[in-house]
Amino acid sequence: MERQRQRNRSRSRLGFILAAALVTAVALTGCGSNQPAQAQKVNSGKADDSTAAGDNAPGDTEPEILELRYQGGVGSVTLPELAEDLGYLAPIKLKWIGNTISGPQDIQSAATGDVDFGGAFNGAVVKLIASKAPVTPVVGYYGVDEKRWGGFFVLEDSPIKTAKDFIGKTVGMNTLGAHSEIVLKTWLKKEGLTDDEIDSVQLVVIPPINAEQALRQGQIDIATMGDMARDKALERGGIRLIFNDFDLLGQFTAGTYLMRNDFIEKNPNTTRKFVEAVARAIEWARETPTEEVIARLESIVEKRGRDEDPSPLKYFSSYGVAEKGGYISESEFTIWIEWLENAGTIKKGQIKAPDFYTNEFNPYKDDQQ
Repeated sequence: MERQRQRNRSRSRLGFILAAALVTAVALTGCGSNQPAQAQKVNSGKADDSTAAGDNAPGDTEPEILELRYQGGVGSVTLPELAEDLGYLAPIKLKWIGNTISGPQDIQSAATGDVDFGGAFNGAVVKLIASKAPVTPVVGYYGVDEKRWGGFFVLEDSPIKTAKDFIGKTVGMNTLGAHSEIVLKTWLKKEGLTDDEIDSVQLVVIPPINAEQALRQGQIDIATMGDMARDKALERGGIRLIFNDFDLLGQFTAGTYLMRNDFIEKNPNTTRKFVEAVARAIEWARETPTEEVIARLESIVEKRGRDEDPSPLKYFSSYGVAEKGGYISESEFTIWIEWLENAGTIKKGQIKAPDFYTNEFNPYKDDQQ
């Protein structure tokens, strides 16, 4: 109960802070294809069993397809990759088609069918769905907590110390219109900057693996770094934190994996297996000693042979998912819907949170109700 009260307080504080930032519009990547009528029931957070679980006869739980295409990240291990290595995804195999540094790009690839699932910050997911993309979020996969947070860093001797010092400066982040941009603009607004002053802050796209180097070489004034890259940079020294998203917003699940509606309709058992595997991997990482998790992640990177540097993995601490098994809470989307509505990015009432995501495939759904 105490954990739930803390979670509610964090979300209340998040809503208060974001309310102050509503005048700042954020352009999020999306795509605009029409949603097929037969997918409507799948999209409900309270989907009925006959639709969300598929029409297969009782006991017929064999996956319809045994390969899922996806995008990974350099030097990192995604939850589906961890789930596959743990044996949770079998007999399904993952097919890596390349890497992405952008959540909006990843979910657009899923919407167009170039991959079978993609994940992004929930604000970007909301924008994509508002554009009538035929997709459904099925499980949370990353978040913010006391261990896994993203910070805005400067060099130790930088004159930048307050929000006012951000005016006219360059900030490097992995993509625009997603988590880091909204967090930054929320903080700047909360600290009293005007819209014009916020607009003067120059956002620069920097791949996460290059952020520390770009900061140290003076190519940018401020760098966003999180999780393993953050701790690796801090260990080297010479950088200083200005603020982070956990102190600003509290604990919350920040992103979800989604799939196309027609994929879910045609492959309900494969979808269920994928969600179950990711959910179990979340709980395995949460319950297993950190050193064992790190050893497993390092072995995955070594085995896949992509010529990557596995050293940042020793700083792994958490995937940051708030709810058990990546269960999707309505508030994780409602807060961003309201933000985007008030910013004028989407129309008021255009979409409602319970109508476009589902927890039906999540094995932990009964633990949340």
